[in-house]
Amino acid sequence: MPAAATAPIVESAVARVERLASESAVVVFSVSSCCMCHAVKRLFCGMGVHPTVHELDLDPRGRELERALARLLGYGPAGAPVVPAVVPVVFIGGKLVGAMDRVMAAHINGSLVPLLKEAGALWL
Repeated sequence: MPAAATAPIVESAVARVERLASESAVVVFSVSSCCMCHAVKRLFCGMGVHPTVHELDLDPRGRELERALARLLGYGPAGAPVVPAVVPVVFIGGKLVGAMDRVMAAHINGSLVPLLKEAGALWL
């Protein structure tokens, strides 16, 4: 009896985002030419945190991941043809923090450092 051919399982974009976000203490989804992405990466590096960065413009499925991130942030339905610029998107400890505005608000109000410590990204 011949073995049944199995089709490769294609990971959904949302599942891929969630998997990537859970693989490191701090994960930034970015676009290499985005100044706000650069600013959030510099913020973390300045704090002694070295995030895992996924540059969507360098990923063959980057547009699909960007749409998934937009859905996670609450922008439009799954099939929406136009996606607003959503990057940078930050996950800490596998949990969605949000875009630059949420990260900066957490930094200013003092809640960012405890999040980073809890995730094991910052020890001091």
